[in-house]
Amino acid sequence: RPQASVLALCGRASAPGSLMPALATPLKRDHDSLWDHGEWTTWFNVDHPGGNGDHEHLDAIRFYFKDKVCERPTRIEARTTDWVPAQNTGQVVHASLQEGFWCLNKEQPAGKTCLNYAVRFLCPIGKFWSPWSKWSVCSAECGKTGVQTRIRTCLAESHLDLHCNEATEEGRLCIGPSCSGCDSCMCEDHVLHGMVSLADGAPAAEATVYMQSETLKLLTESDSNGGFRIPGVCPDGNYRQRFLAIKFTAMNKPYIVKNPVDKVRRIGQSVILCCKAVGNPAPAQYLWYHNGTLLDSSVYKYNSKLVLRNLNIDQAGEYFCKASNDAGSVKSQAAKLSVIASDEASCDPRPESYFIRLPHDCFQNATNSFYYDVGKCPANTCTGKIDQGLQCKDRAIYCCGVSKMEIREISCSGYTLPTKVAVECGCSMCTEIKMTVQGRATAADNGEPIRFGHIYLGNNRISMTGYKGTFSVHIPADTERLVLTFVDRLQKFVNTTKVLPFNKKGGAVFHEIKLLRKKAPVTLESSETNTIPLGDMEGDDPIAELEIPPNTFYRQNGELYTGKVKASVTFLDPRNISTATAAQSDLNYINEEGDMLPLHTYGMFSMDFTDETATESLNAGKVRVHLDSAQVRIPEHLQQMKLWSLNPETGLWEEEGDLKPDQSTRRKREERIFLVGNMEIRERRLFNLDVPESRRCYVKVRAYRSERFLPSEQLEGAVISLINMEPASGYSSNPRAWGRFDSAVTGPNGACLPAFCDEQRPDAYSAYILASLGGEELEAVPSSPRLSPNAVGVPQPYLNKLNYRRTDHMDPRIKKTAFSITVVRPSPGTAGESNGPIYANENLRECEQAHYSAAHFRFYRVERDRYDYNTVPFNENDPMSWTEDYQAWWPNPMEYRACYTKVKINGPQEVNIRSRNMGGTHPYTVGKLYGIRDVRTIRDMEQPNLSTACLEFKCSGMLYDQDRVDRTLVRIIPQGQCYRESVNSMLQEYLVNHLPLAVNNESGEYTMLAPLDPLGHNYGIYTVTDQNPSIAKEIALGRCFDGTSDGTSRVMKSNVGIALTFNCVEREVVQQSLFQSLQNSPRQRERTRIRRQQRDICNRQAKMRRVTQSRSSPRVQCTPTD
Repeated sequence: RPQASVLALCGRASAPGSLMPALATPLKRDHDSLWDHGEWTTWFNVDHPGGNGDHEHLDAIRFYFKDKVCERPTRIEARTTDWVPAQNTGQVVHASLQEGFWCLNKEQPAGKTCLNYAVRFLCPIGKFWSPWSKWSVCSAECGKTGVQTRIRTCLAESHLDLHCNEATEEGRLCIGPSCSGCDSCMCEDHVLHGMVSLADGAPAAEATVYMQSETLKLLTESDSNGGFRIPGVCPDGNYRQRFLAIKFTAMNKPYIVKNPVDKVRRIGQSVILCCKAVGNPAPAQYLWYHNGTLLDSSVYKYNSKLVLRNLNIDQAGEYFCKASNDAGSVKSQAAKLSVIASDEASCDPRPESYFIRLPHDCFQNATNSFYYDVGKCPANTCTGKIDQGLQCKDRAIYCCGVSKMEIREISCSGYTLPTKVAVECGCSMCTEIKMTVQGRATAADNGEPIRFGHIYLGNNRISMTGYKGTFSVHIPADTERLVLTFVDRLQKFVNTTKVLPFNKKGGAVFHEIKLLRKKAPVTLESSETNTIPLGDMEGDDPIAELEIPPNTFYRQNGELYTGKVKASVTFLDPRNISTATAAQSDLNYINEEGDMLPLHTYGMFSMDFTDETATESLNAGKVRVHLDSAQVRIPEHLQQMKLWSLNPETGLWEEEGDLKPDQSTRRKREERIFLVGNMEIRERRLFNLDVPESRRCYVKVRAYRSERFLPSEQLEGAVISLINMEPASGYSSNPRAWGRFDSAVTGPNGACLPAFCDEQRPDAYSAYILASLGGEELEAVPSSPRLSPNAVGVPQPYLNKLNYRRTDHMDPRIKKTAFSITVVRPSPGTAGESNGPIYANENLRECEQAHYSAAHFRFYRVERDRYDYNTVPFNENDPMSWTEDYQAWWPNPMEYRACYTKVKINGPQEVNIRSRNMGGTHPYTVGKLYGIRDVRTIRDMEQPNLSTACLEFKCSGMLYDQDRVDRTLVRIIPQGQCYRESVNSMLQEYLVNHLPLAVNNESGEYTMLAPLDPLGHNYGIYTVTDQNPSIAKEIALGRCFDGTSDGTSRVMKSNVGIALTFNCVEREVVQQSLFQSLQNSPRQRERTRIRRQQRDICNRQAKMRRVTQSRSSPRVQCTPTD
C-alpha cells in the first residue's frame, strides 16, 4: 500500500555513536541549572561482553524493564561492574541518548575484550517541546510532486543542548494543484473503469493511477476493493465504457541461475566468465570481483560477462559476480581461474600415493602390511584444446588423469596377483559423469512412505516417489544448489522444500527425506477473532500463537470470504530434537550485500486454510504472530528476531518483517512479554521465526571404509549432518532445543560443516553429528570405556575441551552412529587449537584444504566379511578416478551394472567364497584378470548346518570402447573341503542354450561364462544398473538377501533364489594345539566316548518323558559321569 514519505530534518546535534569519553564527561554548569534537574534511573545491565561486545541498547532495556526509562532521557552514565567510570577504563566505547551504550571487541587493543558495563539515565521533569505547527503550502507546481513541512521548538534549548537532539522540522510528499491547461487528450462522455489487484488476487486498496503525458498526472486512487472510475478517459476512443484489469507483480530479489565455472588458461590467452541472475525486476547491474576486489567497469567493460584478454599471472585467482535490482543483491559462487606459463605442464606428471588393500592371503613382507601403492592422479582441471571463440563453458573439459600404467605382479600365498599401477599423469578430456540424488521420502513421526509423491525443481515437476517412497533425480549440469520440493498428492503431509548436497564429481548421493504430517484441521468462524497456539511440547508452554482478526479471509479472486474456515497449522518445534531432520530448506538467507548467511530458528509453521468443503484454498491478510519472549533464552536474539517466509524456488528464506514488543494487553497472560509480527497468507504458506546468527565456526569431518582410518580408505559421497543445539539460559552446555540443521557431502578431503560457536563462552553451543552412505548409517569412534585421541582424530588437551561423547556413552543399548561435541571456537594463541577440527568462520578455506594429518572427527563403515579387488584400481566413491582400460571392472562410467549370485553351503561352519573374474571371449582380455571378490557365508539361525552368501561377479557386456561384448569367465571357489552339490536348473539350462559353455572339471568349484541377460531370482542371479556403483551394489545385494527380483532385505533368506549349492566339511587339523593334544589323548578319548553315549541315552529318555509324562509327573535329571 502506498504511504506518504516523511523527511526528518534534524537540528544541531552531535552525531549518534560518538565516542563515549567525549559524551560521558558532563559539561560543567551551574548546580541549579536545568542540566541537573530530573531523576536518575536504576542501573541496567542487560548484556554481557560476549560475541561482538557489550550492548546496553535502550530498546532492549525498555523491552525488559517497561516504564523504567523515560522517552527522552537527558543524560547517560556508564560504569563497569567494578564501579569504574567508562571514561576511566581506557577502552573505546560509544553512547547515544537515542540508542544507549555499546562497546565493540574489535575496537579494543589486541588480546583485549570489552569489560562488563552497566548504565543509567537521567530523566527530566516537565515538557521540552512545543506542539507541531500546521503543514506548509505544497511547494509543487500544478500536477507535480512537492514537499510540505512543519516545525516545532525545543523549549529548553538554551539549557539542554543534548536533550534537544531531535528533529525540529519534518516533511512529507504532496501533489500540486490541478493544472488549468490541457496537456493530454480527454474524451467527453467516456468513462474508464478498472480493478487493481495484488499478485495473489487480493484487492490493491489506495493504489494511485496516473496518466502518462509530458509529466505524470495523478488521476485517482483505487477504493478499498481495488476499483477505480475515471471520467473523460478512453483508451481507444471506440467505446464509451471500458474496463481495465491491472495486476501487480511481487518484487523479488535476484537469484543466481548461472555461476562462473573454473577454467585454466596459459599466459597470453583469453577467457570469458559468465554469470546470470533472475529476479523481478530483472537485475540491472552486474559487478565483478577478483580475489574480493571490485574490478573497474570502465576498464573491463563488463556486464553479466567478464572478458579477460592477453592473460598474465597476476590475473589468476577467484572471480565472482554480484547482481542487483531494486529489491536487493546476490553474489555468485566463486570460480577459480588458473594461469600457467606457455611451456608449463598443466598436470603434475608424478602420481600421488594411493594404497589398495590386498586379499587376506596376500601379506607383503616388504611393507609388513596388506597394502600396495598403485598411485593415482588427482582429477584437477587442466588446459587442453581451446574452442574457437570465447565460450561461457568450454565444450570439452580437460582433467588430469592417468596417462601411463604398468603391470605389476604381486606375490601372494600360492599365486601371483596382477595389478596396474599409475606411473605418469597427463591432461586429457574429463570422464563424462552423471550426477544424481537418490533416497527415500517418509513421514517424520512413524516412517510411513510418501507413496507416489510429486518432486518439483522450481515450478517443474521432474520426478515421483515410488510405492516405498524411494526416488531418483538426475541433476542438471552446472547446478550449484539443488532445491527440490516434495509434495504429497494426498495432502497428508506438509509440502517440504529441501536443499540437497550432492557429489559434483558424479555418482549418486542417498538422502533420507522426512516430511511432517499435517495437523488435523480445526474449524474457524471467519467473522470472529481466532487464536491458534504454535508448539505442543508436553509440559511446556507454546512458543508462539497466531491471532487471526475477523473478516481476514478472502478467495483467490480477491473476494471477501464469509463462513466457516478449515485451518490446518503445522508447527515444527525446535524443542523436540527428533524434528531436526524435517527442517525445511537449509536455513539460509541473502543479506543486503548479497552474501548467503545462516539463520537460527525458533520454529517453523505451515498454514493451510480452505473453505468449509475443503475444495478452495483461502488467503488471509493481517495475521499476527505473538512470540513468547520467555522461550528465547539468548537475550540478544530478542532484538534481532524476525519473521521469514520460504521461497520454494530458491530454497532461501526472505524477510517478512521484524518482531517488536507487543504493546497491547494480552488476555490471561498480562504478566508475560510477547514479540509481535504481522504477515499476510498468500502464495507462500511456510513461515519461520528466525534470528540471523553471525557466531559461526566450521567442523572438519572425514569418513572411512574401516576403523583403520587410512588416508586411502576415505569415503567420498557420504552425507554428514550436523544439528546445532541452542544453549539454555546462561549458556549452559546442556541444550534445550536445536537451532539449525546442516548437511554436506564428503569429497576427497572430507567435509566442513557450519556450526554455531561463541568466542567468550566455550560451553555456549553444542552439536550432534551423524553420517550415512547410501542409506547406511556410519559408526562414530567410541568415547567409552576409554577415549582414544588417536582414534577420534583430535589430540589432547583440545579433545577434553570439546567434550566428545558418542551417543552410546552412557547407555550401550543406544545406536553408535552419532556423537556430540561442545563447539569451542579455537583460540588463536593456544597451541593445538589452530589445526582443527574446529575452524573460525574466516578460515573456511583452511578447513577445506586441511591436510590429512590435521585434527578431524571420524566416521567409519562397519567392515563386513567381504573383500573387493580390481586389477585396474578404481575408487567407487569417486567416478572421476575411472580409467580407460580393457581390464576395468566397470567398463562405463556413466552406467554401473552390478551382478550377484546366491550360493548355499551345506556344512557346519561358515565358509569364505571367492569369485575370480577373467576375460572370457574378448580377444583383448581373454585369460586376463578383471578382479576378485571374497565374501563369507552367513549362518542360518534356524538350521545349524546351513549358511548362505551373496557373491559379486563381473557382469558380461561391452568393454570400455563399446565395440565388442565379453562373456566374463567366472570361477566360484569355496575355500575349504567342499564339493559342488547342485546347480540351479534354470541357470544351467540358460548357460547350455547360450554357448560357449565353460568346462567344469573341478568338483570343488564352479565355472561359468556370465550371462549377458539380466536374469532374476529364479536363476539365482541378481542384476541392478545405476549411475552410482555403490548404490547399484547395495540394491542388488538387498535383492539377493531377499531372494526376489524386486524386494530388499538386510536379513539373509537361505532357501530362496539359490544359484549354487556346495557341501563342505570341517577341515582336518594338521597341527594340534596343547589343548587339542590333551583332548585327543587315549584316556581323554575314552572319557569323551562314554560321555557321548550317556548324553545320547539322556536325550532319548527326555524325548520319551515329553511324550508319556503329564505336567504333574516328577522330573528325572540325567547327568553324565566319568
